[in-house]
Amino acid sequence: MDVNFSINSYFAGILLIFQAVLHSTSASLEPYDLLYDNGVEAFYSSDYKNVVYYMEKALSSYSEIRQTKIRCRLKCKDQHPFDSFPSDLQFFDIVLRKASCLNDCIEAKVGSQSMHKVSEDVIQDFHRRIPYNFLQRAYYKLKQLDKAAAAAHTYFQANPEHVEMGQNLEQYKAMEGVQEEHFIDREARPHQKAFMAGVKFYDRGDYGKAIKLFEEALAEYYKADVECRALCEGPQRFDEHDHLQYRPSLYELISDHFTQVLHCEHECVRDLATRPGRLSPMENYLPLHYDYLQFAYFKVDKIHEALECAQSYLLFHEGEEFMTENVDYYREVLGYAVELRQDADRYMKRHRQELDLLVLGSENLGVEYAEGNYWNSPGGREDVNRIPSGTDGWMEYVPISEKKNVSVDVVQELREGGPLLYDSVRLVQNSEALNGTQRVLLDDVISEDECSDLKNLAHAVTMAGDGYRGKMSPHTPNEKFEGATVLKTLQYGYEGRIPLRSARMFYDISEKARRIIESYFMLNSTLHFSYTHLVCRTAISGQQDHRNDLSHPIHADNCLLDPEANECWKEPPAYTYRDYSALLYLNGDFEGGEFIFTEMDAKTVTASIKPKCGRMVGFSSGGENPHGVRAVTSGQRCAVALWFTLDPLFRELERLQADEVMESLNNQQQWDYGLNINPKDEL
Repeated sequence: MDVNFSINSYFAGILLIFQAVLHSTSASLEPYDLLYDNGVEAFYSSDYKNVVYYMEKALSSYSEIRQTKIRCRLKCKDQHPFDSFPSDLQFFDIVLRKASCLNDCIEAKVGSQSMHKVSEDVIQDFHRRIPYNFLQRAYYKLKQLDKAAAAAHTYFQANPEHVEMGQNLEQYKAMEGVQEEHFIDREARPHQKAFMAGVKFYDRGDYGKAIKLFEEALAEYYKADVECRALCEGPQRFDEHDHLQYRPSLYELISDHFTQVLHCEHECVRDLATRPGRLSPMENYLPLHYDYLQFAYFKVDKIHEALECAQSYLLFHEGEEFMTENVDYYREVLGYAVELRQDADRYMKRHRQELDLLVLGSENLGVEYAEGNYWNSPGGREDVNRIPSGTDGWMEYVPISEKKNVSVDVVQELREGGPLLYDSVRLVQNSEALNGTQRVLLDDVISEDECSDLKNLAHAVTMAGDGYRGKMSPHTPNEKFEGATVLKTLQYGYEGRIPLRSARMFYDISEKARRIIESYFMLNSTLHFSYTHLVCRTAISGQQDHRNDLSHPIHADNCLLDPEANECWKEPPAYTYRDYSALLYLNGDFEGGEFIFTEMDAKTVTASIKPKCGRMVGFSSGGENPHGVRAVTSGQRCAVALWFTLDPLFRELERLQADEVMESLNNQQQWDYGLNINPKDEL
């Protein structure tokens, strides 16, 4: 081994890194988060020309950053390949040179990378296509209806549950000068666009055009797969690193990071098969290309190509009966064997290698990796007279993971109509009247004085963004959200910052609501608090003209609503352990803000409820009860929001702490023999 060469090479690599860090270029791309913020500010100032200017530049900058990362990572990967490494030093020589190459390449295109570190909230806004919501309003105001229609259509593709945007699209279609070709998806993924177009021609029997589009879709798919994998080579987060006691060695650290990259790359299968705004991938997506193609080639009498595609399909679903019979038929007609298609063969070899490495990496991390089947064949088909069969085009959605509800061991029989426990409480509407199941509307749950006291409490203790990870406007930029928990109010009362009586009242009223829900729905096990929140949402002045959004989008409380698939997936990040929900309203002196139930399509409203003091709506938390809140266009809407679980393992921690505070306060009160002493004074 040439030690001098290895050491010199090693230090040369380090020198390259330092040069890259100090390197400055004239190239500079404006950070898209700053452009986005400027666009939002312009929107609230009704400066619609600048909304368009900044939002379009933000979208362009976002796209350029993404493409630059892809191009540079692929370029440096080709320039500095990992071949064979006689020594560790030569391995790290390649690593250092590749890192230097990446830094130089990216900064030459966009400027300093530190300028483009963006918060997760902004990244999510771009993933959800939020800039297009601002753009469609701005283009509408500027009377550029063709661009407004395109922006609205682009936004709606990723947000199909957005009722108002759907209504806007219908209005655009009826407007003079707006043509069908204006409704384009500006963020359409080329592989999905070509595939969907191919399916349409296939269904019409135009197999020649279908073949062209399916081949285009495959080429775009594999290109998108390469890009998706390149994006996975960025920073990764490994939960173990959050623990201060975790001190990985060099190779453990490399292994941990590489395993996370592998997980990300493997998820590209799901990502590329998932349409915007959908939570689950199209079933059997990639193999379906070869299924469609094998039958389309057969129909145009290209048996050689049909056999290639049929054999490629079997790479994904080995031994599947209907396709195996097709392969036998094609071979018999041709009289000779053909090779596999290189695209499918190359892809599956890498896929299997990834699975092997993922299993090994997961074992090293001490976790179990479930391989799963990402393609989920719909099963065999019955063939007649050995004529090759083709797909019937059945493309349903499959859950990301198996749907399970393990939060409750005891199966609950769905019942309602139990006693309301308190004489003042009145039943207004049951499930039948509310056009659903496990729904109830009650009045006079609390008095006018209690409503007033709770509103005053809200004004004293609630903070903007509390309960919403600090976001002042978590659901709509047109309203401000403020909240507080039971524990926080008790702490304020204990410290003398608010009347302790008011804090106790919040605690007692939430318990009253819990008892009513548990009794009315005749539950055969205890209902526990999952989360309790005193929350007010306030219409922001000057931002209410022609609003087209909801105060709270249509959703379900314990599952991920998928309106397109007419499903609700009970899987993270949904709060799958929540079983019942309730909202106790404190006032009705505001405009808008109606609570609505919908069908699973998130569009068809089945019931609408106008809040008022003492009114409470309760319902089961699953997909049977999608719901949302219409825009609050004037004033402030306050309520106590409550979520419950039947599983004691998921009881609200803050509630348990609040119980301890109440017990301490009660003991203190007994010790004071009824004297009016604030506990703070005893500290």
